[in-house]
Amino acid sequence: MARNIRKIEPLVLKVPAKKRVAAYARVSTGKDAMLHSLSAQISYYSELIQKHRGWEYKGVYADKAITGTKDIRPEFQRLLDDCRDGKIDMVITKSISRLARNTVTMLETVRELKNLNIDVYFEKENIHSLSGDGELMLTILASFAQEESRSVSENCKWRIRKEFEAGELVNLQFIYGYRIKKGKIEIERSEAEIVRMIFKDYVDGMGYSLIAKKLREKGARKMRGGIWNAQSITNIIKNEKYTGNALLQKRYVKDHLTKKLVLNKGNLPQYYAEGTHPAIIDIDTFKRAQEIMRKNRERHPGKTENKKYPFTSKILCGICGKNYTRRNKEGRILWICSTYLGFGKDSCPSKQIPEKILISLATQVLELKKFDEVIFEQSIKQIQVPAPNILVFVLQDGSTIKKEWRYKTHSERWSEEARQKARERNIKRLEGRNALCRQEQ
Repeated sequence: MARNIRKIEPLVLKVPAKKRVAAYARVSTGKDAMLHSLSAQISYYSELIQKHRGWEYKGVYADKAITGTKDIRPEFQRLLDDCRDGKIDMVITKSISRLARNTVTMLETVRELKNLNIDVYFEKENIHSLSGDGELMLTILASFAQEESRSVSENCKWRIRKEFEAGELVNLQFIYGYRIKKGKIEIERSEAEIVRMIFKDYVDGMGYSLIAKKLREKGARKMRGGIWNAQSITNIIKNEKYTGNALLQKRYVKDHLTKKLVLNKGNLPQYYAEGTHPAIIDIDTFKRAQEIMRKNRERHPGKTENKKYPFTSKILCGICGKNYTRRNKEGRILWICSTYLGFGKDSCPSKQIPEKILISLATQVLELKKFDEVIFEQSIKQIQVPAPNILVFVLQDGSTIKKEWRYKTHSERWSEEARQKARERNIKRLEGRNALCRQEQ
């Protein structure tokens, strides 16, 4: 007997899976109008996606006050990470320029998402990246967006340079000792007193670290928070704006893509404008401070700018966890904890290490006859300083070798040659002070 087989269709219909949709928004400045625009974009896209029956709302990723030519956009990077993790099927954005004004960045992003089968919809241009002619149109339009960005950047730079030529302060947002209200610069009395104290103490012979320590002990407030250190004191003493004058165009924007500010080392003209705002320090005090700073640089050259030494970023302080920094103290090359340099021994009582000691011990650890920078770099991962006069060499394979060392005694270091050099240094110091006193008289 033949079997009678009958197919029974399911009574429950399958609900098609919803497309997971997110939006990306961005504004390039932090002005109130722009932030209001960003808020409006977020509200608009939230409502648009949630109203669509076939879409599942996955959020709006929004970057504030970041230009489209920069790759470091936290929300943009978070969006890409979520796409790579398979959390999103489609991205909506207002226009090509909102996603990126750099053609290469835009195309790389769209192609990566296309490989993940993620569609990007540009509202203004009405383009879907997964469509057949989508990439061609995107390439053409993104090139226009990039050129527009370059044109806007060049126009801004031209305007700023013209204002510099006219001796106008441009884009000055804050400076310790002053308050800037509606473009007008006014002295802030309590901070101005601290600035005067810093210059007086420095001219009287106090160093950067000691001045910073004095301010910390007084509980002096540092603008925009933070802690007073040697670098913040140096920045104030070097700043000519405390004389009421301004050196304009110290830095400039390298290009319209990175927006990176670089030091102006003769690439562009600079302008020295006098009487641009009220002075806190008289010009004679400022000049004396600069002269002292110049002489100190000659006596203590420090490390060469951008110079990388074998021990750079290798020596780790066991007290504060910061790296050691190289310093040249009248011919003696020493490595000193960066916290000690910036904040003094109260913040980190670590000891300085002569470079000769480091070279000698590293040569022993590597079992070499002579120190070799290449072998050292390939073999030593880190040098830890857990306690005074103790170094722990961490090799690339993770093994460690502990070494102890000691300072030379006073009699060992104080040779006749060392005594003669000390006498010569003292004579130069006295001659310098006498010359400075004669100039003041």
